[in-house]
Amino acid sequence: MSKKMIQDIEVQGKRVLMRVDFNVPMNDEGVITDDKRITAALPSIEYLIKNGAKVILMSHFGRPDGKVVDTLRLDPIAKHLSTLIGKTVIKVNDCIGDEPAQAISSMQAGDVVLLENVRFYAEEEANDPEFAKKLASLGDIYVNDAFGAAHRGHASTAGAAQYLPAVSGFLMEKELQFLGGAISNPKRPFVAILGGAKVKDKIKVIESLLEKVDTLIIGGGMAYTFLQGQGYEIGNSLLDAERVEFCKEVLVKAKAKGVSLLLPEDVVAATHFAPDAEHKIVDIDAIPSEWQGLDIGPKTLKIFVKAVEDAQTVIWNGPMGVSEFPAFAAGTNGLAEALAASSAITIIGGGDSAAAVEQAGLAEKMTHVSTGGGASLEFLEGKKLPGVEALNDK
Repeated sequence: MSKKMIQDIEVQGKRVLMRVDFNVPMNDEGVITDDKRITAALPSIEYLIKNGAKVILMSHFGRPDGKVVDTLRLDPIAKHLSTLIGKTVIKVNDCIGDEPAQAISSMQAGDVVLLENVRFYAEEEANDPEFAKKLASLGDIYVNDAFGAAHRGHASTAGAAQYLPAVSGFLMEKELQFLGGAISNPKRPFVAILGGAKVKDKIKVIESLLEKVDTLIIGGGMAYTFLQGQGYEIGNSLLDAERVEFCKEVLVKAKAKGVSLLLPEDVVAATHFAPDAEHKIVDIDAIPSEWQGLDIGPKTLKIFVKAVEDAQTVIWNGPMGVSEFPAFAAGTNGLAEALAASSAITIIGGGDSAAAVEQAGLAEKMTHVSTGGGASLEFLEGKKLPGVEALNDK
């Protein structure tokens, strides 16, 4: 069932209460070090301004745990947003009560107000109905453009939507279109690449994707538990001992379903976990007993790249190795380059893989880079996201 979108509703002269995800990294001087989450919301904000809405933005920032923390106020964000949109964003020091109500009552069409950090109230994360009602009372229409927070059933992401006409913003719509489309109706061959450290974080995703993909590629730290399941000695490599049986079952299930499941055939093994550790390329049956695998090897990269070249849809979540150490980033970077050169629909599922393609300067060459790590994972698991479910159906 598709959700109503921002352009399906009349916004002229209306107070539009929009949930955005402005939880951006900031240094100790209060300088934003990466504003991607803010720029990602600009299409919706600018559309509302242009169409004469009164734009009221709300976001969380950091983890104040239901208390007012002065270093987690949104003033630097308001200042930065003002620069980006070329007009003053009116920042208020609360998200409910008299001050926001007064600022909003004197708004003109096209004005933008930013409410204070919603997580200063414990009621936000508890999705308290009274708090949600107070937030909703500030607007005539609710818009959710915070996909990165859509897996949270909080007052500002789901609760407030119960009391107003509720639609998705452009960013939310794009996420649902690409991730949703890939899951429900992918162009084939459909390849999923999973990396990252722990099998346990990806169990549900693996189970869900096994039902849908033609090829499942597994790299990163989690690959070693699969390799152990196949009987290989993995030295000191990352092992999720409790999940070895699960990995064995996945291998059997993939075979039965005709899914091609690709695992590393060679790895970059190191004496210990450090950026300058002594390392060498070894086949997976030759990992020295005290060493640990920290990246996929060149032979494996070739196999993975070939699968990507033959694909029509690729979803990637999780790096192939310890990509923050340059010596162990070749697998992740090589894969990113293959995706950038591919003619397939390429979807990067947030988190570390999104950071890796950004760092490699290849984000623009991907069809879609998700803004939500946790949200995109839960979406791939087939879970219903509270922030999406709360929106009105078309």
